[in-house]
Amino acid sequence: MTAPEDEAQFRFRACLDDVAAYKPGKPPERTDGRPTYKLSSNENPYPPLPGVLAAATAAAADMNRYPDMGAFDLLEALSERLGVPVTDLALGTGSVAVLYHLLQASVSEGDEVVYAWRSFEAYPIAVQLTGATSVQVPLTADARHDLKAMEAALTERTRAVIVCSPNNPTGPVVHRDELIAFLDAVPRDVLIVLDEAYYEFVRDPEVFDGVEIYRDRPNVVVLRTFSKAYGLAGFRIGYAIAHPPIVAAIRKCALPFGVSQIAQAAALASLKAKDELLERVDALVTERTRVVGELRAAGWDVPETHANFVWMPLGDETVAFAEAVQAEGVSVRPFPGDGARVTIGEREANDLFLEVASAWHKGRAGSPTVR
Repeated sequence: MTAPEDEAQFRFRACLDDVAAYKPGKPPERTDGRPTYKLSSNENPYPPLPGVLAAATAAAADMNRYPDMGAFDLLEALSERLGVPVTDLALGTGSVAVLYHLLQASVSEGDEVVYAWRSFEAYPIAVQLTGATSVQVPLTADARHDLKAMEAALTERTRAVIVCSPNNPTGPVVHRDELIAFLDAVPRDVLIVLDEAYYEFVRDPEVFDGVEIYRDRPNVVVLRTFSKAYGLAGFRIGYAIAHPPIVAAIRKCALPFGVSQIAQAAALASLKAKDELLERVDALVTERTRVVGELRAAGWDVPETHANFVWMPLGDETVAFAEAVQAEGVSVRPFPGDGARVTIGEREANDLFLEVASAWHKGRAGSPTVR
């Protein structure tokens, strides 16, 4: 049924006009019965860590009750693990939700938020929903943050800067010395958001540690998550580390009872399984090294990665490549015109992806977009 022409029409905020919906990684599709693999969402391929499923199942028995909004047990455990006060921690339904709350609390129409591009696809959405303006600074030729260019992009309207390390979707990290020089150049009244969603996968000794950086810098906020290394993507739980005034602002904007009791129980149990976590992360890092090595041996010029994914710089060939891999039962995350991000998954999935990527490069070696 259509509304009468004279009936009042809903009016939404103007900032929504240009907001593109977030596009999740697509699952693979096959109809011939052969195995399929999803390498499009940076999910951990391993099952829950020991004790996590039992803890989550036990917590589900109280689903008729609201969760502990203060998340006392989990925050105490995080406080002990990270060596920070409970007052410096804020939870959310994933680190991206914490970012939304932070921007909602700190920026508005007329303000600017600076970040590298290409980077996490949720950044422009989060910024636009506040009414602020995104200032996207291109990555360097080797897919790294150009901090000098980001510094040059700062204006009197800049209210926040986001630094994603390792950068999603390209993989490189920001080194401590270059970050410190950048932080020293940013005005103290500008928020610096250090997005470390893939922190556990980093093996570069020169990388910064956000927890160490934030301690004597009141304008720094660190974002981390249980979705990646800990394998709790389906439970949606992440956190911020910042000084109390920032944490208080985040909490004011957070959805009441947003983090479920099941997610809290699973995260707490995951923290207790530290040894098993490190084993799994080390195994994924080893597999990442193998995948990158084989891609380069096949002729691909892929950037260094310290996350659980690899970036394929395909340019205009991105969609065609994603479709070719999909045809063999593997889904990857294409960013049309730029490249494709491929999660490091189970060995069988990686082998199938490598087989297609090698054949593709041989067949397209003359294309200017395949470097």
